[in-house]
Amino acid sequence: MPLFLRGRTYADTDLLLMAIINRTPDSFYDKGAFVDDDAGLAAVDRAVAAGADIVDIGGVKAGPGAEVDEAEEIARVVPFVQAVRERHGDLVISVDTWRSGVADACLAAGADIVNDAWGGVDPDIAEVAGRHDAAIVCTHAGGQQPRTRPHRVGYDDVMLDVLERTASLAERALAAGVRRESVLLDPGHDFGKNTYHSLEVTRRLPELVGLGFPVLVSLSNKDFVGETLDRPVPERLTGTLATTAVSAWLGAQIFRAHNVQETREVLDMVASIRGDRPPAVARRGLA
Repeated sequence: MPLFLRGRTYADTDLLLMAIINRTPDSFYDKGAFVDDDAGLAAVDRAVAAGADIVDIGGVKAGPGAEVDEAEEIARVVPFVQAVRERHGDLVISVDTWRSGVADACLAAGADIVNDAWGGVDPDIAEVAGRHDAAIVCTHAGGQQPRTRPHRVGYDDVMLDVLERTASLAERALAAGVRRESVLLDPGHDFGKNTYHSLEVTRRLPELVGLGFPVLVSLSNKDFVGETLDRPVPERLTGTLATTAVSAWLGAQIFRAHNVQETREVLDMVASIRGDRPPAVARRGLA
């Protein structure tokens, strides 16, 4: 199925890079480096220059931490979304939130995608996306509440649970008026899962792709990568890029990432191996 974002249609062979821009002082990866507006906007500029197709702006840390109410989340992200839209008129902007009120304010300010990483805990979020003719990411979080870590979580079949929950969220989005080609599915690596679960959903990605919606994966520097290789957050890039290449080969289409240039090169290489992208330069043996 083609993907429709911000008035543009992408082929199912296009591999899109979603750059992470955190507006949180306690981000697990950048430690609050982009809370300042100028630093955040400069990070957006660098991401676009390095090949990002989408920027994903978030105002609340995914994991446990200090309480951030809806008003504070709006204050962190809505003016920034407006500033990014003014600076990059054609850029696809995503907002990482589970709250319908935040999503509504961000979409009104110029965002295009609601990245709901907590599996529809706010039942109104799909209606908000539909009303704004926006895209929505339907994520499997295993029924976990926002900002909680899994504890002794178990599934009879983790991928079956992913398929059932994301399909249900997709149907809710369609019923709320979201275009079918603007509904994205995310298996939710680490969310409501242990490392074994995240590895399994990765190798079984073709089953999720088989539901007929574009698939987004958020792999960047996550704990399942760290535990698989026994590496701390600053040393997880190699494992992240390996998982990115495998996921692209298995049919994922959108890749949420911190390391934009490295991820862009991996995706371009996979696309060229598949035959969907010509080499940037081809001289060897031709002259």
